[in-house]
Amino acid sequence: MAEGNCTQVTEFILTGFTEDLVTQITLFLMFLLTYLVTILGNLGMILLIRASPQLQSPMYYFLGNLAFVDLCSSTIITPKMLVDFVSGEKGIAYAGCVAQVFIFDLLGMTECFLLATMAYDRYVAVCHPLVYSLVMSPRCCFQLVTGSYLMGLANGMGQTISLSSLSFCSSSVIDLFFCDISSLISLSTSDKTISQIILRTSASLLGVSSSLVVLVSYMAIISTILSISSAEGKRKAFSTCTSHLTTVSIFYGTSIFTYLKPSSDSIREDKWSVVLYTVVTPMVNPLIYSLRNKEVKEALRRLIER
Repeated sequence: MAEGNCTQVTEFILTGFTEDLVTQITLFLMFLLTYLVTILGNLGMILLIRASPQLQSPMYYFLGNLAFVDLCSSTIITPKMLVDFVSGEKGIAYAGCVAQVFIFDLLGMTECFLLATMAYDRYVAVCHPLVYSLVMSPRCCFQLVTGSYLMGLANGMGQTISLSSLSFCSSSVIDLFFCDISSLISLSTSDKTISQIILRTSASLLGVSSSLVVLVSYMAIISTILSISSAEGKRKAFSTCTSHLTTVSIFYGTSIFTYLKPSSDSIREDKWSVVLYTVVTPMVNPLIYSLRNKEVKEALRRLIER
C-alpha cells in the first residue's frame, strides 16, 4: 500500500488468549488472583519498609523502589487484560497503546538498573564492609535510584519516539494481550529501519550495561566468599545475597527466554512465555524477599505484635 494512501488506524485489537468462554473465565480468575497477590505483596512490602525502623537501610530502600516498579508494571498490563476477559471487547486506542509501550518500557529498563544497583550494593556490603556506610550514603542511594528512573525514562521516550514515526495501515491486530514494541514494529507498514535501530541500540547500551554490572558484581562477590576461610563466614556472606540473586535470576531468565528464544511454532506457547515475564515475575519478587529474608519476616512479626 502506498504511504500516501495510508489510512492510519485509530485502534488496535488485542487477540488475547482464546475465544472459548469457559477458558476465558478460568484465565480471568487465575490472572485476577495473580494480580491481587501482586498488589498485596508489593504494596505490603513498600508499607512494611516505610513502617519498620530495622529496615531503614540501603538494601531495603532499593527493594522498596523495586516493589513500586513491579506494582506499576503489573498495573499497566493486567487490569486491561482482565477487562478484556469480562467485556469481550479487546480494542485499545492508538494513544492508549502508545502510552502502554512508553510506561512498560520505562519501568522495564528501570527495573534492570535497580537490580544492577542492588547488585552493586551487595558487592560493597560483602567485599568492602568497612566502608559500606560511607560508600552507600543516603545521597548516593538517592542518586543511584534517580539514575535508574532516568535510564528507564530515556528508554521509554526512545521507544515512543520510534513508534510515533511508524504507520499502521493494513492491519490493526496485535496477536498478544498488550501493546509490545516488537509486535508493533512488525505490524507497521512503513520503513522499520530507524525503529529497529533504536530498539537494538537501547537494548545493547542500556540492557547489556546493567547486566554487566550485575555479572561483574557477583563475580567479585563469589571470589570474596570463596576466600573466606570459615564455613560459617561463607554462609553468612552468601545469605546476604540469596534473595537478590534469586530475583535477578528470575527477571533476566524470564526476559531472555521471552525476547531471545527462537519463535515457537505455537503462538500460544509464545504468549505464555510473555505472561511469565510480565505478570508472574512482579508477583514473585516480594514473595522471595518475604519468605527468604529473616529481617523482613522479623519486621513483619514486630509490626503485627504492635
